[in-house]
Amino acid sequence: MRPLTLRLEACGGISFADDQGFVTIGIGRRIGVLVLLLAAFPLRAAATLGSDATSVDADRVRMQAALLGITRNDRFAVHQLQAANGTTVREYLTSTGTVFAVAWEGPWLPDLRQVLGPYFDAYQRNATVVRNGRRSHGPIAIRTGDVVIQMGGHPRAFTGRAYVERLMPQGMQAASIR
Repeated sequence: MRPLTLRLEACGGISFADDQGFVTIGIGRRIGVLVLLLAAFPLRAAATLGSDATSVDADRVRMQAALLGITRNDRFAVHQLQAANGTTVREYLTSTGTVFAVAWEGPWLPDLRQVLGPYFDAYQRNATVVRNGRRSHGPIAIRTGDVVIQMGGHPRAFTGRAYVERLMPQGMQAASIR
């Protein structure tokens, strides 16, 4: 793969450069800045379900999120992040540092492939079946093995949660994941 260089031109265009030279595309300056920012800092979502605590910090950086706080008790910790797009993500970690649940709310859905990790393909297959098997819009709930995914809302008001039952601390109720 050849390296690609992006450059915002004073004339309101963007230049793309590789080893063959520059190609300039004329677009408005504001749109050019937006394109460069999106290329340089893609927004990603929260920690991957079932992964370890290092994914929380890595995802915070990728989301350009602010850490609003960490709440701990003897069984689990909750890291609350707010992404640059306004979505709040709460990541639930066991005392051993495993992400057992993720919840979100805000104007945009998180990147579900990132959030669900290895469980995403099962979610995608089951979501299609659930959506096709009903006549109305509204929240969906999917249970595949020991993973539960619940989500609902509409643009500018999404909520959801996903958790792995076998990873949940002993005695914890799913209703407390929000």
